Amino acid sequence: MDSGVETFLRLGAALAIGLLIGVERGWREREASEGKRIAGVRTYGLIGLLGGGAGLLANQFGAAFLGLAFVAVAGVFTAAYLADLRRSEDIGITSLVAGLLVFALGALCAAGHIAAAAAAAVVATLLLSYKPQLHRWVSALHPEEIRAGLQLLLISTVLLPVLPNRSYGPWQALNPYAIWWMVVLIAALSFAGYVAVRIGGVKRGIVFTGLFGGLASSTAVTLHFSRLGRSEPKLASTLSSGILLASGTMLPRMVLVASVVNVDLLRPMLVPAAAMAILLYAPVFFYWRSSDENAVDVGSSLKNPLDLRSALAFGVLLAVILVLGKGLQEWTGSGGVLALAAASGVMDIDAITLSLAKLGREGLATRVVVPGLFIAAAVNSLVKAGLAATIGGREIGRRVGIPLAAAAVSGPTLAWLFAG
Repeated sequence: MDSGVETFLRLGAALAIGLLIGVERGWREREASEGKRIAGVRTYGLIGLLGGGAGLLANQFGAAFLGLAFVAVAGVFTAAYLADLRRSEDIGITSLVAGLLVFALGALCAAGHIAAAAAAAVVATLLLSYKPQLHRWVSALHPEEIRAGLQLLLISTVLLPVLPNRSYGPWQALNPYAIWWMVVLIAALSFAGYVAVRIGGVKRGIVFTGLFGGLASSTAVTLHFSRLGRSEPKLASTLSSGILLASGTMLPRMVLVASVVNVDLLRPMLVPAAAMAILLYAPVFFYWRSSDENAVDVGSSLKNPLDLRSALAFGVLLAVILVLGKGLQEWTGSGGVLALAAASGVMDIDAITLSLAKLGREGLATRVVVPGLFIAAAVNSLVKAGLAATIGGREIGRRVGIPLAAAAVSGPTLAWLFAG
């Protein structure tokens, strides 16, 4: 590209970034009278252009020139902010930081990183425009949930890097780093689903709780909704929808977890997982039409899924299943591994999903791994059907039992066909 055209393109991108953020800031302060705002659309556009120009001049005068220009812009903005503070007593510095960011992104455009600067500008604009939602989401969190998030960072960024990445124990089945990495993966997924339910609140009703609660624990959602169904029979259709949504969410979660550990499992798992999910999601439409729309304001009894003790307990469970899986593979072949998958599915499918995916990466045949995964999912589905019928009563048991049983049959059958 001609150097002159490229220069105009970079300056144009810098100007566009400034105008983009300026539109959002101008709309946010649209009720302020002329001259009462620190910066508006034109000012942010000029700051972006200034950053682009300073970045181009820095190629000739050195990086110090760009640094001095940034300091000068920061000084002007700070002076304007202090003057505005004496008048309005608004101590927020968002507009100040946004102006400095526009200058920096303009300079980034001048350096030739237009795509990165544009992406950052879009993300920044979204953050600026979603202020009420972000504040509401933060206010919905409890102190123990903040601590749980910090614990997630502890087990992922502090503990994980110091663990040895080598195999130990019987059949060299235990790799501390790999096991803890899988613990972090499950903890992060479960915590994300839990936080999504907490942020959404009870106003989101069954759909939100079912879909995102299934990321945390579809069994917990089944138990909670079944108990509600026992005490509130008129909610049978609505609560059955939530149970099926949570159970269906378990399947893409299983595919995601397995394919993260062993990407070769993604393709053979897609069709069986899609078939099971369709069988679980399809009845929701019919149940929802017959449900009481005014009775969907139900909460979730999901407990915070993340603390150090539960992470350690899951790590121990995972290590035990890894050793058992490796041992059964050596002693009895694929039959023992499939029996272990069925037994593990009674309680939880995360540990067996991770274990089988890891064994598949280490040499266990895909025609054993994939059916084993769906045998575990099938057993887990049948267990939830039994819980719904026992705790929730005949109506909920019938509504969720038939789809869960159909999914339990179709999943392993298709897995045998597509894993060969």
